[in-house]
Amino acid sequence: MARTNPASTGPLACAACPVRDRAACSALSGDERDDLARLGHHRTLKRGETLFASGDKNFACATLISGALKIGSFGADGTERILSLVHPAGFVGEMFAPVARHDVVALTDSRLCVFPGHSYEAAVERFPALGRALLRRSAEDLFASRSMIDLMSRRTAKQRVAGFLLAMAQAASTSPCHAAGEFELPLSRGEIAGMLGLTIETVSRQFTALERAGLIERSGARGIRLADAARLEGIAV
Repeated sequence: MARTNPASTGPLACAACPVRDRAACSALSGDERDDLARLGHHRTLKRGETLFASGDKNFACATLISGALKIGSFGADGTERILSLVHPAGFVGEMFAPVARHDVVALTDSRLCVFPGHSYEAAVERFPALGRALLRRSAEDLFASRSMIDLMSRRTAKQRVAGFLLAMAQAASTSPCHAAGEFELPLSRGEIAGMLGLTIETVSRQFTALERAGLIERSGARGIRLADAARLEGIAV
């Protein structure tokens, strides 16, 4: 995996941030957000670049502004295990940990707000609303992880792929109530297969079957449109 250049790409610009109303920092007042912004900087990543690597010291925290990240680890045989995905407005960083315990890698070109870990910890102590927002987000991330475990553990291949597509549509939406009708998959077929516990061939067959059934439409290598979200949901349960 390629490592990032540690240099920042400039100070934070909260007024123009596309996730300012969805990220954890949205819980802060204007003055509090300005104080937090002074602690961080922007960073851009190319697809495949690593934000944090397992074992890194001087750990940092970050909010994803655009793009997509994966959190994963490698087994003794070199096989990658994708543990979760991070979408815009998502938070990454294991506060209070002396070193990073997982790899965080860009799935697409991405832009982030990055903060030194110790500074962000102090901000959480200073601004209780930020701590509560992070706690809510942690609970949401835990629910998403449990849902993915359920998806992999006891469902058919068709159910896994349908559920995965619905989860990606929800993650791509800027609304908490409605999934996106169209989106780009941030993962390759191989990464989807590894995440769902399937083979690449099985994933490809299921995508083709869903398309032929009129449930989805594909555009290019990764573009997806939910042609019949209701029927897709019926398959996923």
